[in-house]
Amino acid sequence: MDRSPTSLPEQQSAPAPVSRRPARRGLGTWLALAFSLLSIILTVLMVEVVDVAATGQIETSIGNGLRELAVQAADKLDRGMYTRYREVKLLAQRRDLAPGSNALADRRAVLDSIRESYGFYDWIGMAGLDGRVQVAAGRLLEGADVSQRPWFRNAQKGIYVGDVHEALLLAKLLPRQDGEPRRFVDLAFPYKDAQGKTLGVLGAHLSWQWARSIERSVIAPLATRGKVDALIVGSNGSVLLGPAGLQGKTLDLASLRAAQRQDAGYLVERWPDGTSYLVGFSRSHGFEDYPGLGWTVLVRQAELEAYAPAKALRRRALVSGLALAALFSIVGVVLARYITRPLGRLVSEAERIRGGENVQLASGAGSYVEVETLSATLNALLSDLRRRRHELRDVNASLEARVEDRTRELERALVAVRASEQRIGAIVEAAQDAFVGVDMRGLVTDWNSAAERMFGWKRAEVLGWPMPELIVPERFRPSTHKAIEMVRATGYSPLLERRVERVVIDRQGVEFPIEMTAGLAQGVEGSFFAVFLHDISERRKVEQLKSEFVATVSHELRTPLTSIRASLSMLADGIAGDLPPDVAGLVRIANESCERLVRLVNDVLDIQKIEAGGMHFERHAQPLLPVAEHALAGMQAYADQLGVRLQLDCEEAARGLSATIDQDRLVQVLTNLLSNAVKFSPRGGAVTLALCRHADGARLSVRDQGAGIPPAFRPRVFQRFAQADGADTRQKGGTGLGLSISKSLVEEHGGQISFETQQGQGTVFHVDLPPA
Repeated sequence: MDRSPTSLPEQQSAPAPVSRRPARRGLGTWLALAFSLLSIILTVLMVEVVDVAATGQIETSIGNGLRELAVQAADKLDRGMYTRYREVKLLAQRRDLAPGSNALADRRAVLDSIRESYGFYDWIGMAGLDGRVQVAAGRLLEGADVSQRPWFRNAQKGIYVGDVHEALLLAKLLPRQDGEPRRFVDLAFPYKDAQGKTLGVLGAHLSWQWARSIERSVIAPLATRGKVDALIVGSNGSVLLGPAGLQGKTLDLASLRAAQRQDAGYLVERWPDGTSYLVGFSRSHGFEDYPGLGWTVLVRQAELEAYAPAKALRRRALVSGLALAALFSIVGVVLARYITRPLGRLVSEAERIRGGENVQLASGAGSYVEVETLSATLNALLSDLRRRRHELRDVNASLEARVEDRTRELERALVAVRASEQRIGAIVEAAQDAFVGVDMRGLVTDWNSAAERMFGWKRAEVLGWPMPELIVPERFRPSTHKAIEMVRATGYSPLLERRVERVVIDRQGVEFPIEMTAGLAQGVEGSFFAVFLHDISERRKVEQLKSEFVATVSHELRTPLTSIRASLSMLADGIAGDLPPDVAGLVRIANESCERLVRLVNDVLDIQKIEAGGMHFERHAQPLLPVAEHALAGMQAYADQLGVRLQLDCEEAARGLSATIDQDRLVQVLTNLLSNAVKFSPRGGAVTLALCRHADGARLSVRDQGAGIPPAFRPRVFQRFAQADGADTRQKGGTGLGLSISKSLVEEHGGQISFETQQGQGTVFHVDLPPA
């Protein structure tokens, strides 16, 4: 093998002594270093995650702080109002203020001292029951009518506290405070005499500036945290106390709604001024016997200002993380370049080989162990590849020869297939019956000469057209499409591989009957239907003539038979007197033969009516149990004559079963089945008529104890004139039409008739009817 100029010196130089060869680092060492660096980076990331968690805790702590401020403010409001509430209540109970206890001047002096002691009371006075102020601190409003004031009327109703409102009568008598109109909280209690009789109402107007002192006591400790606002909001959402721009306005905020649900908490929300605030909230509940006024305390701070410490911490953590990430990235790049340098030289030499140079890979020599091993392995693979390339050329030459042989074989097979197709086409074309090929979409793919003669369409005119639109009458087309779809979906149809009679139309739209056989075949383009059709119009005409002849003969036979039957019946009943025993026997035999002949004529007429579609049915929903009982009663005499016991078996749950039936026709079916069962049962045996629920409908079953149906006769049980014993060995008699008639009548009711039999153990016939 050729050697490149760069590889020769390395292969010819003598190897250095093992003891002097420096220790070489393996790829594992460098990967260990990379994993160490990755661990450091992951550590930094974990620190960052912890920092984020700490930031979240700080933000939560800030929110909880505002919530706690709101709780404290609400508690101070409730406790302060409780103190004022109790003070005014005690004043109303003082005896020295009651009328008649002291002079008016003395009572006024007491009120003046109380007002001076409690600086937040702007007005204290007592009004009689007529609403006139009798005495007041500082003589304010004495003689004024306050009967219409809410505090006066509510006190008499048991409502002792009134919500914040602006001064009305006192607005002109008292100066404004801090440029704002005076606002009061009303406290009023009835005062009574020694006997407990109400004499009037003591009222006090508590200055709302008292609430400002509570606000300052709550907000003052937060001066270092920036601007924090406290608001007191009434139960109707109006701002009772707060920043000047919001005073008296009605707010609709999520924090107010949350306070109604959970009493206290915090959240971030956008206010009407467009600023996003962190809001702590708490709802007042009253204290002791002070009921409270439903105020809500809101403590707010701009979100950017409130979360400033958390954001500063996050920025520091982010800057630190970015610096560490940059540092480790630089280190990673340097190490990666150092590690991949030998691999880069190896790739360069591999590119030269791919370009067609016949060289060996030598870049692994002197590198770390893994690259050296990889280089040696690739050299071995190159040698093996060159060897296999020569082998592949030999194999290709052999393969081309085989392909040529197989091609000639395929050509011969194709010639044989084409010859076979021509033979099949000639057979189909020469067939007497019409042949139609139909694909799985219902389109015509083949059409022989017999089909052209039968339907009047030329082959070129029908190929590719939907078969149902050409030859199927319009009323039958939906069912035809459904049958094709069924085969396409399941690959099966009960009409396949069977002879069925159908009605078709020719080109002129004339309907005529045909006998059809359809099969599923495989073609080059997939499965298709192979349909053979035979015109049975002439056969139908012959059958019609036969049916008309049978009907005519039957009707002509019925008239004389009726007269003969009546005459023989009267002779057998003794209307001509007692007959000699031998004559009576002959009359009895003649009467029985006449009865049998009448039944035969009636059965033949029923068959003719069923075939002609002239059998009349009057179906309506009715219970089945009375029908079964009626059929048993009609057969009782015949069963007694043959010594057979009749019995009814009906489950309790089946007594209410009903079906849509013609009662006379169903009785005729049951009579036929019972007659056969009695006829073939041994003397002393039993015949059972059972009624039970089956599937979604009802089942009537007739069971006998006879010898069973022979296996050879079972396929012909429901055929016309079929009997198990031959005509020349017949023992039980009968026409052989009863079961055929019964089958037709049951199917006309939408039901099915079937049987189960076992040799020597009897037979049971089942009549299954759909529900009403």
